[in-house]
Amino acid sequence: MITVDVGLGERSYPIHIGSGFLREAAARLPLARGARAVIVSNPIVARLHLATLRKSFDAAGIRIDTVLVPDGETHKDAATLNDLLTRLLELGTERGTLLIALGGGVVGDLAGFAAAIYQRGIAFVQVPTTLLAQVDSSVGGKTGINHPLGKNMIGAFWQPRAVLIDVDCLATLPERELRAGLAEVIKYGAIRDGAFFAWLEGAIGALVARDGEALVHAIERSCAIKAAVVAADEREAGERAILNFGHTFGHAIEAVAGYGNWLHGEAVAAGMVCAARLSARSCGLRANDVARLEALVRAAGLPVAPPAIPTERWLEAMRRDKKVEGGALRFVLIDALGHALVRSDVAEADVMQAIAEASIVR
Repeated sequence: MITVDVGLGERSYPIHIGSGFLREAAARLPLARGARAVIVSNPIVARLHLATLRKSFDAAGIRIDTVLVPDGETHKDAATLNDLLTRLLELGTERGTLLIALGGGVVGDLAGFAAAIYQRGIAFVQVPTTLLAQVDSSVGGKTGINHPLGKNMIGAFWQPRAVLIDVDCLATLPERELRAGLAEVIKYGAIRDGAFFAWLEGAIGALVARDGEALVHAIERSCAIKAAVVAADEREAGERAILNFGHTFGHAIEAVAGYGNWLHGEAVAAGMVCAARLSARSCGLRANDVARLEALVRAAGLPVAPPAIPTERWLEAMRRDKKVEGGALRFVLIDALGHALVRSDVAEADVMQAIAEASIVR
């Protein structure tokens, strides 16, 4: 087992990474015999992994209830959240009940937000089953839902008590979702660790082929980078914004294309290419580094070009992004692979030119 710690004082928690953890989950989570927990999952993940997880809790004498939410980004909304809260009330969930999110980013965000607001806050644990959730959304305490006018615009910072990553879950992950998760892995190298980015260039074939050793290293390094950034800036007052590299463009793609038509990681991948093009125009990113980023995104089987979106729709969607400050768009850019910065002085003309350049990349 590998453990990465998220250092947040009294809210600190471990990220456990390893194989076979679902079978021994009860021993690794903050629960005592006679305790109670509610597992939140979706029908697809439940069919694959719920029985294994339940068996662990049953053997430990922990009472378990289960709530299933619909699968997919289109259901990360107020209606599904309300249904989840209703089920928690019907089950008589108490403040001492532990909520366990078993699934990908949608399940984790919904369950985490429910935990943040149910009876003004109850404990929850992340058990992510997708690569994207394992390296990104399960870590850092961002929870929430989408609004028709913007992604993740309604939510709360609510840290989990632990994150339990079982890499064996990736064996059942559809290929498209595995590749989507690699977008966030690539992001970490691009913003914070040039050596890790170079390692990814050599290991991308093994990662796509689900080589266990390569996946564990990629997950561990990604979690370590995110944990360090979150520990320094829990509520995104400064440095944490760099984790949004590619996301201003990516969230716009998701909102305009319709949630679920582009997977989050796919939108972020194309968004990173747009951001790299903008970085070249605005802060001197070398053409060779732009080309390396595009090549790695392509090698991961991810889109390097955004969909065709009219200029005004691009600007409208990006202006609703959470990173807007004082009416000005803030972009996460890189001036070298491994070093990110946040800029709010970027000309709209350069933004649209970067999108135009990325749109013709194939």
